[in-house]
Amino acid sequence: MVIEQQSNRPLKMGLIGGGGNGFIGKVHTTAATLDREAVLTAGALSSDPKRSRESALAMGIAPDRAYGSFRELISAEKSRSADDRIDFVSIATPNHTHREIACAALEAGFHVVCDKPMTITTTDADAMVSAVRDSECVFALTHNYSGYPLVRQARELIANGELGDLIAIRANYVQGWMHGMNPDEIPARGAWKSDPNKNGRAGSLGDVGTHAFHLLQFITGMTPSKLLSHMRSYSSHHELDDYGHAMLQFAQGATGMVTWSQVSHGRLNDLSIEVDGTKASLAWRQEEPNQLLLRSLGQPTKIYERNPNADYTLPSAVAACRLPGGHPEAFFEAFANVYRDAFSDMRRIIRGEKLGSEPVLYPSVNDGADGVRFMQRCLASVDADAAWQAW
Repeated sequence: MVIEQQSNRPLKMGLIGGGGNGFIGKVHTTAATLDREAVLTAGALSSDPKRSRESALAMGIAPDRAYGSFRELISAEKSRSADDRIDFVSIATPNHTHREIACAALEAGFHVVCDKPMTITTTDADAMVSAVRDSECVFALTHNYSGYPLVRQARELIANGELGDLIAIRANYVQGWMHGMNPDEIPARGAWKSDPNKNGRAGSLGDVGTHAFHLLQFITGMTPSKLLSHMRSYSSHHELDDYGHAMLQFAQGATGMVTWSQVSHGRLNDLSIEVDGTKASLAWRQEEPNQLLLRSLGQPTKIYERNPNADYTLPSAVAACRLPGGHPEAFFEAFANVYRDAFSDMRRIIRGEKLGSEPVLYPSVNDGADGVRFMQRCLASVDADAAWQAW
């Protein structure tokens, strides 16, 4: 009875990074607490100790749990009693810090929810995979677009054979905000993304291209065998890529194309995917997330709407819905679905259950390693003058 009560209580969250003008830290907090399954309990929200504590207090964290560094947070929380310490940390820091923070948290016995990309080198990615394997902890990566109900509907339709054999996949993530940047001004947030030492060499590729790549893999289950990439830098505020393409060949025989941009005028967060099969094709856009299109030659276009009560809505999509059809669900709800799925496994561990090798819906450490591999293979292809790279 005590174990069951423990597993049903709100989980305690420790937020690392995301203070001040940061955007993603507040998104993590909103998503984690949306279903009242978690409560923000502790925080180390900046690399500057004073700002870290001030930002934590501003987010309603108690003074004795407003820490000056992630090391202080992990050490102090680990020393608390089992029923008082945090259960998991959410990492919303610059890319190059993810490995150190995640590995320290896992070693201390805390579950981890990490922002993407998982890290910036394959060496760090391998270390994180090993750390998760050696721990008894959950690791989730916030490729949050996988949480949309109709993305999960698309995944299940493909798995059920509705499209036949897949022959081609096109995934794009296109933005245009870099045209509004002044190269002589330091941006209010995200200035580190222009620094290859902190962001890694993958600029827009790491920021949005990895989202498009993960969406492609999540929906289709395709395994790359090789890729070719071309990238350019058009914005004057940095020298990292802000536009690029990757052509992929998959082990299952299909071909794919991933395009990313942050210099396309008038585009906001235009993430989209199209999948062609031998029987039908489908299309979905993040800016119109509550509709999924299915097309077949000679047939009228079928429009799936997000509606948990409709007979056509498949189980994984129903489980991702919170509202009746006609009430739009979007970014925060999708982000929260990643947390909710990860929380389910966290609670299983609290109950003393062992996690098996079955696939999970939330992006895992292995998905994160694939994202890092995607970035590194794209960079290697560019370095080799657009030569094909084995996966």
